Amino acid sequence: MLAFRMEALTIHEAAQTTGWSARMLRYVERTGLVTPARSGSGYRLYGPPELQRLRTLKELLARFGLGLSDVAFAARMATDARLRDAVGVWLQAQPERPEHVDAADWLAFEQDKHQRLLAAA
Repeated sequence: MLAFRMEALTIHEAAQTTGWSARMLRYVERTGLVTPARSGSGYRLYGPPELQRLRTLKELLARFGLGLSDVAFAARMATDARLRDAVGVWLQAQPERPEHVDAADWLAFEQDKHQRLLAAA
């Protein structure tokens, strides 16, 4: 039996405990879903609150068949009004042929736009 209790786990200990890889734990942190404390030396420290969030996150993903990026995007939507509004507008929008494009040319027009987007990327 240990003579003392650890207050937090390192990222590698948290990875072993939770089944998430250290790489995934860093990604979860980057997305803002779980933010571990830092030691004076800058090491990530996972305490009971962070471990609970990781467990319930894993349960949420399994329950709804989601990926981490889905939940990260939902978190952004909850905190970024501009993004939320833009997505709402896009979801409500109906495709419309531009007035200057003939119906017979609409497919080619859209293909051309996609090609220009791909070339710019």
